[in-house]
Amino acid sequence: MNTIKLTFAVLLLIGCSSISAQDVFKNANNVANNGYDVVNYFNTNTAARGSKDFSAVQNGATYYFMNAANLESFKSNPDSYLPQFDGYCAFAVAKMNQKVPVDPNTFRIDDGKLYLFFNDYWEGKPINTIVPWLNNEAAMEKMAAENWKILQ
Repeated sequence: MNTIKLTFAVLLLIGCSSISAQDVFKNANNVANNGYDVVNYFNTNTAARGSKDFSAVQNGATYYFMNAANLESFKSNPDSYLPQFDGYCAFAVAKMNQKVPVDPNTFRIDDGKLYLFFNDYWEGKPINTIVPWLNNEAAMEKMAAENWKILQ
């Protein structure tokens, strides 16, 4: 666990200076969640890319959806589908008090809330932050909520 923390801390120091200035995590095209459909997570418990043909703007970012039904669900109640912590890594918010980009394929829905996580290689080693999050989820959620008050 200490190796993961140290490696993740290095990642944060190198990669977060420009990210922390953003509000919602979005790509260079102003698309949130790298184009993955946030409604689909709740409907099918899977990650799937949406289409620009079915899109909506919320909080300064464009969200893509797989179909018209998902788009309409989002429009009728966007707050129920938006990821926690504006789409940044929940673990990084909790443990590092930082905004870090995510892998939209690595997610968890807990108590009706969508949490996204960093899951990639750093210096040749895999880091999946959902693993330590799940080891102590209740404490992580509490830490993230407290840290988010400052990061927001």
